[in-house]
Amino acid sequence: MIAAAIFTLSVHLAWILLVIFGALWTRGRPVWTTLHILALLWGIAVEAGPWPCPLTLAEQYFETRAGLCAYRGSFLLHYLDAIVYPNLPGWVITIAGVAVCAFNLGIYAWRFRRARR
Repeated sequence: MIAAAIFTLSVHLAWILLVIFGALWTRGRPVWTTLHILALLWGIAVEAGPWPCPLTLAEQYFETRAGLCAYRGSFLLHYLDAIVYPNLPGWVITIAGVAVCAFNLGIYAWRFRRARR
């Protein structure tokens, strides 16, 4: 089960990186652009709404099944957990999330405006 927990945490980290940096590499790739915009909207919904992220639930399930508590287990699991779940105040994470969304949506707005000219 520890391998499943590490894999799920790795997928979660990849998802977060896609949401943060996705607009930088989607240019000229309409399918990836659509997926990235959907990922942004999903991230906004999960952060703003009462719903938990399914990847977080999966991580908790696998960690519990593996008998792990917070920050126990393998080296990889410990550091991936610290990256995905930083020990920061909620307001800092919210501001960072809004900044990431504004940055990505700004790139798309700039591209859209350029394409219309």
